[in-house]
Amino acid sequence: MSATAPEPTAAKQPASAPRSTGSAPVAISGAVPAVLAAPTLASRARAFASASLARGQVEILQFFRSKDAVVFTLALPVVLLAMLASIFSGYVEHTSVRFSQVYTTGLLAAGLASTSFLNLAVAIATERENGGLKRLAGTPMPRTAYFVGKAIVVLVTCSLEVAVLLVFGHFLYHVAFPSTLGRWWTFIWVTLLGASDMALLGIAVSSVPRTARSAAPVANLPLLVLEFISGVFVPFTALSHTLYDFAGAFPLRWVAEGYRSALLPDFFQKVEPTHRWDHGTMALVLLIWCAASLLISAKTFRWTGRGER
Repeated sequence: MSATAPEPTAAKQPASAPRSTGSAPVAISGAVPAVLAAPTLASRARAFASASLARGQVEILQFFRSKDAVVFTLALPVVLLAMLASIFSGYVEHTSVRFSQVYTTGLLAAGLASTSFLNLAVAIATERENGGLKRLAGTPMPRTAYFVGKAIVVLVTCSLEVAVLLVFGHFLYHVAFPSTLGRWWTFIWVTLLGASDMALLGIAVSSVPRTARSAAPVANLPLLVLEFISGVFVPFTALSHTLYDFAGAFPLRWVAEGYRSALLPDFFQKVEPTHRWDHGTMALVLLIWCAASLLISAKTFRWTGRGER
């Protein structure tokens, strides 16, 4: 019986990559490449911070590029202080505090309001009218970064204004720098909360004027009224209780009182209508105005002019 010869077998060929047949794509196992991965929260935060800082740099450069505006913005409260101090000379009744020293604290509050509330109201209304806001809204920049940029320039300009006035009042009218850490802390938080209030109110008011030309008068009217009844231009000791209590519903009176508590002697609080410096009420009113003006700004802010889309 003869054995049957085995059939020849084909040599094994090396495995080749699957051919594309135009059907469903082959699934790729393993980690997704980094370029395809969704951005993480940290990367988004870094991108937002970078955009915000870049916008803040642009705002600061735009402000300092206009040298005449810088000079007059910083000089106006100083000139007003010199004029008021020369008109109202002498001492506050029953104290050893000069009127010039009280006016220094009031003009600090007025300067803070001018560089935040007034400047923002006019600048934003102008940018809206010339189409700058509309163009910015159409860029990849996060819209919130625009407001962070405004906050940065307000912080810089307010710090300069407060520093100039404080040095001027110290060397010309003998206003003492804060003497303790507690007084320095009061000075700082009053400045930060006051600037935040005024800046947010400036953003809200920027939507009121119909044109950029009317922005300055629209913003100046309420500011001037508050400056007169909050003890800035008229000594608060000469104001009626009704007017001064009405001013207490707005932040400017509390900013001025906060600066008095940080810079004037402790015995001067006996001259206040409440005979004390109430930091709790002061902080509460400023925080309420921060929240309220933030809500108003969010509801009323427009990236385009009236009637535009």
